[in-house]
Amino acid sequence: MPDEMSRPLIQGSGDGGRYRYPEAATAEPSDPVIGILGTGDFSRSLARRLVATGYQVVVGSRTPKRAVALFPEEAEVTSQMEAASQADLVFVAVFPEHHSTLVGLKPALAGKTLVDVSNGLRLNQEGPSNAEQLADLFPESSVVKGFNTISAWTLQVGPRDGSRQVLLCSDSREAKSAVMRVCRRMGFIPVDMGLLSSSLEIENLPLYLFPSWRVPMLCTLCLFIFFYLYNFTRDVLQPYITAGKSAFYKMPIELVNVTLPSVALVMLALVYLPGLFAAFLQLTWGTKYKRFPNWLDRWLTRRKQFGLCSFLCAVLHAIYSLCLPMRKSARFKMLNLAFKQVKDNVEDSWVDTDVWRMELYLSVGIMALGLLSLLAVASLPSVANTVNWREFSFIQSILGYCALSMASLHTVLYGWDRAFTSAQYRFYLPPTFLLVLILPLTVLLGRLALFMPCVAQRLRQIRRGWERSRNIRFTLPDDSGCNGLEDVTNV
Repeated sequence: MPDEMSRPLIQGSGDGGRYRYPEAATAEPSDPVIGILGTGDFSRSLARRLVATGYQVVVGSRTPKRAVALFPEEAEVTSQMEAASQADLVFVAVFPEHHSTLVGLKPALAGKTLVDVSNGLRLNQEGPSNAEQLADLFPESSVVKGFNTISAWTLQVGPRDGSRQVLLCSDSREAKSAVMRVCRRMGFIPVDMGLLSSSLEIENLPLYLFPSWRVPMLCTLCLFIFFYLYNFTRDVLQPYITAGKSAFYKMPIELVNVTLPSVALVMLALVYLPGLFAAFLQLTWGTKYKRFPNWLDRWLTRRKQFGLCSFLCAVLHAIYSLCLPMRKSARFKMLNLAFKQVKDNVEDSWVDTDVWRMELYLSVGIMALGLLSLLAVASLPSVANTVNWREFSFIQSILGYCALSMASLHTVLYGWDRAFTSAQYRFYLPPTFLLVLILPLTVLLGRLALFMPCVAQRLRQIRRGWERSRNIRFTLPDDSGCNGLEDVTNV
């Protein structure tokens, strides 16, 4: 039975079924011999990529005869000692807990460059890093941390379909330059991260699980739970307690459909609220050179995630709304209403006010969802890179506030005049749409305040360098050699 591990990760055509890279080159005499210690998936992909770019590759294995079928025929598979002796630059592609098994190779690796590609099993905030421990094991070698953020799949298919950046750090400038040359030849973009002390940060990068999404997702979940329980209390629990009427069938669809737009509108307001805080703080301080509080800094950097969470809730709300007529409960209600009209001999049930309200409500809602879709698409890096800063600011700021205004109007049209009906205050709780509108209307009013000419002009001056305690007066340069700037201190 053939060994499954002997099959290439990506099947290709060629002589005898062997995998061939179309961009394969020939080795130059001045090229370093690249050694790889380890025979795992990453080693296998790395060897194929290095062979494809024209390097002479020698792979060190504890069982060379068993591992030879895993690698391209152009790569030499031999013992670890032989590979370490032949290579000029060595990739250490073994798990960090096995680094100590390589201590016997110290004489062969002395004076050579070692590239540590390992990652940890969990976040390491205290150190030392795997690369630093490897440097302690091989003090006579130059250790470079890199390629740990590149997957085996990316190495197989090349940088066309994967991340092109490779983060590198080392205490040796010559060793780092050598690895950078190899990296560029493979088609990747090396990024110098400084000394080997940065290796802990580089090793932690692949282990982060959406760090910038935690607060937005937690906020979305908390808002959903709050509004769902609030709607459940008003629309299900209240009629059951007061009149014994069971409305628990509303829980899977109706309550979710009322909760989702509430969360979407509040999350959209939270996108623009930190910008207002920042503007009013700058107006209060009279300068832009004072650092914002840490919580505001983190909030400002996560506005994209808040906006995408809002967009997700809005899209789900649209899908749920389209599914409302498909429910059995909706059909039974429609049949009961038709039967009641026939029984009461009602010939025309048309109500102009309700018709106009629903038409406007749906139209504004579609416009709001369309603008939110544009904001979501414009936040994609591939789209954002094609527009300049003014265009990006126009989309995310002007059109963003238009989307917030449309979504708020959509909620107002949903409420209509029901805010003034006592029957809507079940358990003395106000309707949900009244709670939802508090934050968006506050944000819109705050934005209108910043549009006032006196406020807008002062904010513009502050953001162009004006300070309340130290005005800068621009004058024409004179013959005395002054640069035309004079400091005028306010008294």
